[in-house]
Amino acid sequence: MELTLITPLLLLLLVLVVALGRLAESRLQVGDAATQAARAVTVADSAGGAGATAREAAAASLQSDNLTCSSLSVSTDISTFQPGGVVTVTVTCTVSLSDLSLLHLPGGKTLTATASSPVDQFRSTGS
Repeated sequence: MELTLITPLLLLLLVLVVALGRLAESRLQVGDAATQAARAVTVADSAGGAGATAREAAAASLQSDNLTCSSLSVSTDISTFQPGGVVTVTVTCTVSLSDLSLLHLPGGKTLTATASSPVDQFRSTGS
C-alpha cells in the first residue's frame, strides 16, 4: 500500500530531474551558439554583415543541437572589429518548457549567453 502511494511521487521527481537536466543542456547549447557566432564574426571578411553572420551561425548551431527557439535574438558588438580587437556576441533564446520535459508544461524559459572572440592581429579587415 505504501508503495502505491510513493510511486507517483517518485515518477514526478524523476520527470523533474529530467526536465532540469534538459534545461541545463539547453543553457550549454545556447552558450555554444554564442561562441560559434562570435568566432564566425571574427573570420568574416568585413564588419558590414557581422549581425547577419552571427545570427546565421547561432541559428545553425542551435539547429544542429536540435534546440528550437520560439524567439531568437542575436546582438553583436563590433566596436573593436580591427586587428587585435575583440568581438562580443550575445544570444538570447526563448525555449518552450513543453519541449524540455515529458510533461507538457506551459510557458517558456529565456536563456542568454555571451561570448567574445579575438580578431587576429595579423589579418586585414574590410570596412
